[in-house]
Amino acid sequence: MLPKKTRICLALLAGAFLTAGAAFAQQDSNKALLDLLVKKGVLTTDDVASLQKELAAQQPPATQAAPAPGAPEAQPAVIAPGGGPAYSGAASGGVPVVTGPGSTSPLSFRIGIANFTPFGFIDFTGVYRNEATGSAIGTTFNAIPYANGSTGQLSETKFSAQNSRVGLRVDSTVNDTKVLGYLETDFLGNAPTNLGVTSNSDTLRMRVYFADLKHGPWEFLAGQDWSLLTPNRRGISPMPPDIFYSNDMDTNYQLGLTWARQPQVRVTFHATDEFTMALSLENPDQYVGTAVVLPAAFTATEVDTGAATSQPNIFPDVIGKMAFDTKAVNDLPWHFELSGLVSSYKINTYSAAINTDATAEGTGVQGAVDLELVKGLSFVGTGFYSYGGGRYLFGSGPDFIVKAPDSTGAYGIGLVKATSAILGLEYVAVPQDTVSAYWSTANFGQRYNKLATGTYVGYGYPGSANSNNKSIEEFSLANTYTFWKNPSYGALQLIAQVSHIERTPWFVAAGQPGNANANMVWLDLRYVLP
Repeated sequence: MLPKKTRICLALLAGAFLTAGAAFAQQDSNKALLDLLVKKGVLTTDDVASLQKELAAQQPPATQAAPAPGAPEAQPAVIAPGGGPAYSGAASGGVPVVTGPGSTSPLSFRIGIANFTPFGFIDFTGVYRNEATGSAIGTTFNAIPYANGSTGQLSETKFSAQNSRVGLRVDSTVNDTKVLGYLETDFLGNAPTNLGVTSNSDTLRMRVYFADLKHGPWEFLAGQDWSLLTPNRRGISPMPPDIFYSNDMDTNYQLGLTWARQPQVRVTFHATDEFTMALSLENPDQYVGTAVVLPAAFTATEVDTGAATSQPNIFPDVIGKMAFDTKAVNDLPWHFELSGLVSSYKINTYSAAINTDATAEGTGVQGAVDLELVKGLSFVGTGFYSYGGGRYLFGSGPDFIVKAPDSTGAYGIGLVKATSAILGLEYVAVPQDTVSAYWSTANFGQRYNKLATGTYVGYGYPGSANSNNKSIEEFSLANTYTFWKNPSYGALQLIAQVSHIERTPWFVAAGQPGNANANMVWLDLRYVLP
């Protein structure tokens, strides 16, 4: 047996190994070392037991590791419901149920200097339409069937969990810069044609996925998010709860809404607490849709007819926005905004005799307000006017047509007028119940050429198909009732919507119906993650 002092020194050395092992969770290696020391007679079993007891008594309570000296501290992921009635309608991002400033979801966890917050909801949706639109739980507004066909005589009923949402938010602070990463997905992706036969294996898709940096009054975003043209409820925030897309359950929202979710680079300047400006470069798309008749010899792949994923776009869409938020009237929030759109289009005429380009600039302007008139009652309104902005109205009309060749054989671009408006009231009747009513319209102009043969190319010409819409209108009532909501176990909601939609074509043949209309009902049961 070794002298006692030597044994104590070796015991302290073993203790150091044991402590380090605890820090790195290497208990198996530490036990092997102690067993070896006992086997060699360096320590007795009583020495080991006594040493372990002393170390256990000295261990402080488990705490979160302090950041390294000079390392930036992560800020807690504060998630505010925001943007009108929380968790309402198809557009809700399923933001965690939290209470008060500084609160975090119980699902939040920390890795390094970043806080990770999973969020989402589980939806069970049922929809009934008195006409067979061929849509899923989202409505294709520009294709409501006419009564003079089988689809106009049949109704449709669908159940779906596709609108269920899964997302992740990551928050941190690096030096003086707030860093946000945001991912949101649902199951409304491209589906196989036999989806409903057996498995109903709905496809996961990316809704938004972006990084956002905020330093002082400046904010920079890159990734896929809602277009800057989409109206905000407050400021110019990129976060889904701060964007207006109605409280409807329809996953294509309200007719007439200007929106897209697309890749973009955005810079925002928060001049004051009330005044904000932003500029965004966003993914372009030379959209003509399926209703436009193109010249027979034109290369259709130069434009998006709704059947391609890539076109030869020449420049990103440029979108600017200014927003003003105030509580000057009865200390209630009032939001005003003005947006502008510029889109660039280009086509080419190529043959043995000619090689020339045609270009055009589409432009649009939009104004929007969100005004709380009295406590709990808000008025929302949007107005959009454009030449070449049809695709931002859910592709319900074309951006432009391709003109018939001129005397030199060159094709040209003819911009199509597109306008829309939404008027709505949203009323928080009681804390757990929100009632919303919206009226909206989308309108598209005529643009066409008559050929020498007497036929036409373009949109809305005499004798055009009844898919050439002149106007579409929708009226919707929606209600969101929250059975319970708690930061510990989430929220349970029932969402209902009733809508009537009507579309009118530019040309109505003799004996044919002058418009198409449909009545629709949605019921949705939603569980929101805590």
